[in-house]
Amino acid sequence: MPSVSPPLWPATARYGLDPAPGGLGLVQDLLNTLPAGAPRQPDLLDDLDSATQWADDVAVRWSTATGRPAPDVTLDPTGLRALRTFRDELRYRIDARLHATPESGPPEPVQAPLAAGATLRLDGNGSVHLDPAGTGAESLVSLVLAELFTAQLTDVGRRIKTCRNPRCQVAFYDRSRNNSGVWHSVRVCGLPANLRAHRARRRQTD
Repeated sequence: MPSVSPPLWPATARYGLDPAPGGLGLVQDLLNTLPAGAPRQPDLLDDLDSATQWADDVAVRWSTATGRPAPDVTLDPTGLRALRTFRDELRYRIDARLHATPESGPPEPVQAPLAAGATLRLDGNGSVHLDPAGTGAESLVSLVLAELFTAQLTDVGRRIKTCRNPRCQVAFYDRSRNNSGVWHSVRVCGLPANLRAHRARRRQTD
């Protein structure tokens, strides 16, 4: 019987990227629902039908990545608006972290972020899990925050980045040893940008 390939993170797969490890792939995939890349991909949270399909797909993918039961996420128009608000706030915060300077101070929120609850659970092996709470979009936001919190404890959350190319802004997981990556793809975005910078320097010299 042929093996069945695990489901892909649907938004991240559009850019041919390796996803972040484990459940952190959900954070990356939410960021990649935005229209990004060159040429621009559509916004997967633009309407209720595409958002519902995305939510169903990532619930299955998250379950496969973590070995935990897939959450049941039912979106409605109000929840979809809240999810888009949270996504925009999350991207803004990540971008602000990547480009922060001592003089700039902490970033100001662009919108009021959606708060979500969670519960701590002790399993039969003595491991503690941070489980999402709420229903609909709130449960999905809770799950994203739980994955970010876990990633912060292991110091890998900062490896979720957005491409420095302002025309791209694809979210990627930086696997460089010293966490110095700035491009989602050196070939697609890094080399052209470096070439433009080199030509600009030559023009200034000439």
